[in-house]
Amino acid sequence: MAVAASQIASINPATDEVLRTFDAHTREQVEDAIAGAQDAFVAWRARSFAERAVPMNRLAALLRERSDRYARLMTLEMGKPITEAKAEIEKCALGCEFFAENAERFLSPEIVKTTAQKSYVAYEPLGIVLAVMPWNFPFWQVIRFAAPAFMAGNAAILKHASNVPQCALAIEEAFRDAGFPDGLLRTLLLAGAQVEPVIADERIRAVTLTGSSATGARIAAAAGRALKKAVLELGGSDPFIVLADADVANAAAIGVRARNQNAGQSCIAAKRFLVADPIGGEFEKRFVAGVEALRIGDPLDAKTQIGPLARADLRDNLERQVKESVRMGARLLTGGKRWGDRGAFYTPTVLADVTPDMPVFAEETFGPVAAIIRARDADEAIELANRTEYGLGANLWTRDTATAERLARRIESGQVFINGMVASDPRLPFGGVKHSGFGRELSAFGIREFVNIQTVWIGPAQTAQATPKAE
Repeated sequence: MAVAASQIASINPATDEVLRTFDAHTREQVEDAIAGAQDAFVAWRARSFAERAVPMNRLAALLRERSDRYARLMTLEMGKPITEAKAEIEKCALGCEFFAENAERFLSPEIVKTTAQKSYVAYEPLGIVLAVMPWNFPFWQVIRFAAPAFMAGNAAILKHASNVPQCALAIEEAFRDAGFPDGLLRTLLLAGAQVEPVIADERIRAVTLTGSSATGARIAAAAGRALKKAVLELGGSDPFIVLADADVANAAAIGVRARNQNAGQSCIAAKRFLVADPIGGEFEKRFVAGVEALRIGDPLDAKTQIGPLARADLRDNLERQVKESVRMGARLLTGGKRWGDRGAFYTPTVLADVTPDMPVFAEETFGPVAAIIRARDADEAIELANRTEYGLGANLWTRDTATAERLARRIESGQVFINGMVASDPRLPFGGVKHSGFGRELSAFGIREFVNIQTVWIGPAQTAQATPKAE
């Protein structure tokens, strides 16, 4: 099927089949969406937390009811293995329930003692938030933003990645069917270049983006010109540090999953494995064995663990990074080639003897490629971990958790997981530093990103009481 330049195409990356095409929204449709979201916001912000929680809990139930359909849609559009897709839908449901239950507590007014008769800090909604979302977790990324933003009283315009238009429309459908006001969340099918005029619209009050650092810089610049609040969750090159006293077998097993989940297409996937010299050989052997045991194939097959990359150009760039690193001296332990006669598949790959000047160290690798780097000791491992422009997540493996906690504070990242795999959790703040972005999602910190933190002072001022003198 031919795809016109003005169309947005849904393409199955496992088969190269064009599933559907959509005409990009016109300027009139964009205006209609923003106007509708503004009208919906005015009524929605007046609802109590308990009233907002009703459709939010219904959304959780509806996601579970439609789990098979929505998971299959994810798998067809971006290649996520079907078992992982179903797990993503369940995570979305849990996120909805978490914010339905906790939003009021997170946003309750806070009394502050001053000279006023009464003074407090209130949290009021901002308005319409533009969400520019990625394809790698097409449902969870939207829910991660929308559940707290809606419970805070905001509305949203969703500009999803252009390769998952069916997921974007299904998400809008789910919110509508759950009972949220018509227009509170509207999906725009637009090319990336068409986003900046939307940011400039005065009815858009804030912007959130999950994507590459290059896109983040462009969106941040547009938001800055329009004086709009922005939260950016960008790229990552997460270190996976394994010290000499670590449980090597467990670290290697978790490391295989941390690198290869979602075919390695995750900002918080472990990418650079910094392993202490004394255990380097054992770790490599166990890690390679685990990677070679992964099953690659049809993502609709429940037994498949590695599906295709989401687009052919992503596969091509990953292939470039591997070939250049091997030419520079990296040792290929396994993988390093395309798989199958169609689709954007790439075999899970492990490179050793990696140095900081190689692409698989210096760049973000968005696919199933692991770079193993030897470190003399903990100090060198921390230095190598920080030798990156990114700072999203980090893993640290050692039996000495007291030392691990001290080392964690030296790692430049938004989260450090000790003896476990980095993951997002609605109970904990999520975000990064350096070129991995700014602001936080999830938890009480995330829900307060898109609110007006308002000081309320009620007078007249009280006169300070003099301290009684002793007789």
